[in-house]
Amino acid sequence: MRIIGGLWKRTKLKVLDRPGLRPTPDRVRETLFNWLGQDLTNWVCVDAFAGTGVLGFESASRGASDVLLLESDSALCEVLTEKIQALKAKGMRVQRTNALMALKSLKPASVDLVFLDPPYDQVDLMQEALKAAVPVLRAHGQLYLESAKAQSNEVLLSLGLELHKYLKAGQVHAQLLRKVS
Repeated sequence: MRIIGGLWKRTKLKVLDRPGLRPTPDRVRETLFNWLGQDLTNWVCVDAFAGTGVLGFESASRGASDVLLLESDSALCEVLTEKIQALKAKGMRVQRTNALMALKSLKPASVDLVFLDPPYDQVDLMQEALKAAVPVLRAHGQLYLESAKAQSNEVLLSLGLELHKYLKAGQVHAQLLRKVS
């Protein structure tokens, strides 16, 4: 797996063999960062359920100044920390934690972009993660959701979110969401 854009374009990321670990495919990442714009200078980003951390690394590679990687697996955290050190990635940090609890502990309205890619087989976890992420988004904040099934407009509106962009690639449903104004 490689970072596809920005300062660290073509840099390899180590992918451990872990049950349920599904790195975001290149095509989906390329589309996502076209949606967001290639320049994320000074953005604050949270990659919840980080796994390989590829979404967080892509953000930092494009100028995000503060990137928090949330991951509960200690071996994955170790790999993420090693890559941050190897890249001398200032503003990136790993927190070994439960992503839901960490999101709930973040300062309200402090984050520009939250990446949510929870395990596909845990539907309740996805709903809880969405609920936990909304309060931390700034007024202009965005949330990227990757899942096995697209969230309906009714569900999104009930959470204070609206669909901005959507892509289906294979079994991946990628939704870029914004807070309702």
